[in-house]
Amino acid sequence: QVQLVESGGGLVQAGGSLRLSCATSGTIFSINTMRWYRQAPGKQRELVAVITSGGNTNYAASVKGRFTISRDNAKNTVYLQMNSLKPEDTAVYYCNADVRKTDWRLYDYWGQGTQVTVSS
Repeated sequence: QVQLVESGGGLVQAGGSLRLSCATSGTIFSINTMRWYRQAPGKQRELVAVITSGGNTNYAASVKGRFTISRDNAKNTVYLQMNSLKPEDTAVYYCNADVRKTDWRLYDYWGQGTQVTVSS
């Protein structure tokens, strides 16, 4: 079974930094687009950053200039470097991936989430 496992969350002071990782495991052929979402209590899930298989990136306006998404294709891992963190960045962060399995079909997978808490 394909699994996405996030790590790197934690508690930081405002202005601090965290680096999230999401490793994909299982029998796959390739990973296409990978994304980071976040969800704060009482809010809808929000798309934070996107990276394509070719390395093209897009960011939500609220994080642009502060967050950087990257990937290591050899490790099937996507990262989210978060700098200049603000209390409003507090949320559970989820990675998401479009995975091409060996049957050539695309599957949408989600990680279980990692908590990021930014204190004032």
